[in-house]
Amino acid sequence: MQTSLMTKPRPSDLGVLGFRYLGSHEVEELADLWGALHQRHTVTAPHLQEIIGTMSLEESWRRRRAQYLQWLRDPGTMAILAEHDGDLAGYAMVTIRDNALGSWDRGDRVAVVQTFAIDPEYTGTGVGSKLLEEMRNQLGSSGVRDIEFSALATSSEDIGFLEEEGFQPLTTTMVCRVGGLGAHD
Repeated sequence: MQTSLMTKPRPSDLGVLGFRYLGSHEVEELADLWGALHQRHTVTAPHLQEIIGTMSLEESWRRRRAQYLQWLRDPGTMAILAEHDGDLAGYAMVTIRDNALGSWDRGDRVAVVQTFAIDPEYTGTGVGSKLLEEMRNQLGSSGVRDIEFSALATSSEDIGFLEEEGFQPLTTTMVCRVGGLGAHD
């Protein structure tokens, strides 16, 4: 029986962290970690409920799972699972897109971190940094130079982590419903 993500004891000494690259037949292993991330998103950005709304965990996972299966059809996509002593500590789903030439020289292909989920019990233990290091090593060996990583604007903790890891802001994404209010004169 799997221990709930919310009740596991926090590891005091992380020690060795293993990485496993998942195929589409292993996507179900990510469900609990996605659930923890889904919960974190709804708590971190409650203001979005009024604009775009949230959905149930079950529906969210159903949709994300389908997206993962689609992305994993592309051989460049990486699903990297971080494990510690048999526990699932976190994962990253990374796609590669062609880089249209624009104002910035970012190489021919850019990595896009679609999901980066760390088990709440492993927050602050170095799992995120080690997962990023593994991701960077794999991407660098395949000739990818740049990584795009989105964070909720209201998650100063996530933004701080990314800045510590060398990420810099590039764009800001704004959202509203199509029928939303426009500018007021």
